[in-house]
Amino acid sequence: MSLLPGAGLKKVFSAMQPTVFLGSAGLILAFVAVGIGWPEAAETIFGGIQSGILNNFGWLYVLGATTMLVFVLWLLVSPYRHIRLGGEDAAPELSYLSWFAMMFSAGMGTGLVFWGVAEPVMHWQSPPFAPGPDGDTAREALRLSFFHWGFHPWAGYIVFGLSIAYFHFRHELPLAPRSLLYPLIGRHIHGPIGHAVDILATVGTLFGVATSLGLGAIQINAGLARLLGVPRADVVQVAIIAVITVVATISVVSGVQRGIRLLSRFNVGLAGVLMLFVLVAGPTVYLIEVFLSGTGAYLQQLVGTSLWLDLRAGSDWQADWTLFYWSWWISWSPFVGVFVARISRGRTVGEFILAVLFVPVLITFLWLSVFGGTALHAELFGAGGITSVVSEDASAGLYAMLDQLPFASITSVLALLMVVVFFVTSSDSGSLVDDMVTSGGHPHPPKAQRVFWAVAEGTVAATLLLAGGLQALRTASLTSGLPMTVFLLVACWGLAKALRVDARTHGVPSRSSLRRQSADTPDDAGARGA
Repeated sequence: MSLLPGAGLKKVFSAMQPTVFLGSAGLILAFVAVGIGWPEAAETIFGGIQSGILNNFGWLYVLGATTMLVFVLWLLVSPYRHIRLGGEDAAPELSYLSWFAMMFSAGMGTGLVFWGVAEPVMHWQSPPFAPGPDGDTAREALRLSFFHWGFHPWAGYIVFGLSIAYFHFRHELPLAPRSLLYPLIGRHIHGPIGHAVDILATVGTLFGVATSLGLGAIQINAGLARLLGVPRADVVQVAIIAVITVVATISVVSGVQRGIRLLSRFNVGLAGVLMLFVLVAGPTVYLIEVFLSGTGAYLQQLVGTSLWLDLRAGSDWQADWTLFYWSWWISWSPFVGVFVARISRGRTVGEFILAVLFVPVLITFLWLSVFGGTALHAELFGAGGITSVVSEDASAGLYAMLDQLPFASITSVLALLMVVVFFVTSSDSGSLVDDMVTSGGHPHPPKAQRVFWAVAEGTVAATLLLAGGLQALRTASLTSGLPMTVFLLVACWGLAKALRVDARTHGVPSRSSLRRQSADTPDDAGARGA
């Protein structure tokens, strides 16, 4: 779809996909109305739906997530890895640094900040399995954390993002989820089925980001309470959401090349400085050891853990952790997938997979080892006390860990700033994705719609937080993980089919034909704006 000339409302409506925009907005308003009017009933209904899905279809999440990982690894070693997104002469829009920073900030940054300390400590405190022969509970806690934040989530993001990027940049289909169904239903992606898929993705993205804004406000409030004595209250958290929404709106209006790119690079740099400080100031040798040991245990047990189902009577551990994570990551795949696709023109299939699968996972493992490992070391060999803090409030785990190290007053301020910017980058990325999808997949949607979705995310988060329905709506957003799992498995088949046809028609380029001089890759200053 091309934008018609004009300005103001004419430009907005010329770019809007009315069915998707109005359908998404209507569902969001309906969910919010239920959350505000009947928060307890909503939580019971949505909680029952989620429990039913996890109890009856948990095996599908396990099988689906593992199938997607196997599919991605197969693509990486297949001849199709040399196919370039956008044609053989397409140049990347972003430098590697900006590309990596934006991917990581959108895909994992917010969650890692919240759970980087809390999850390893919780697995150590309440392990699901009996300790092994060596009794190394810390390594097992990190292994489980690695599993939940490792290859499986990013494999789902790759299936979604690579498929959309391929069909958009190679075949000029919309930059929207509906394009993944093209090998199956052809031109009918522009009909009711395509609209339904885009609505599902838009609603899931908005509620996912709105939920993160709510959780982020709680964590920021916890930091302000420790640093400045600011009371923990709904009104404070709503004010925090308002500030984040304003900054995110400015960022998303500025576009990918300016606001989102600069914030992502700043945030990844700040996170790197803080992680390096904790590595040096903390138990450095121990952190290196737990990183290597945890990574080794993760890789050794990857296949068995990937296909493991908890058949123990009365055990809810897998439902509370693994299945919850799988449904959460899969429900978020449209958000991360569309965003990563948008910034990946000019990359090869293999380059896309290597960058999206291995680079964020390596950073994630380092983060969990440094922050979670420091907390575990304090519990095992130091003063301890972090476990009790996490048990009472998981959002305060990061600050409790920093209190164990020198310069806690300074590092806590840096951590608080990092939390704020991570949530801003998630909000502006989510707003851009919703705007693109509801604009029919246009890569450069109008700024007025960007403002609408950014404000909508903040409004939904604040409203649900005040109404006490945040948890209920969060659960409701997770239910999109079930149909999305089936959708992604279909996308695997569709992408494989399209790549085979592409290879038969145009041939598969060799590595030598894809080599280009380093000067051919533009730096950010000269790249095309959004």
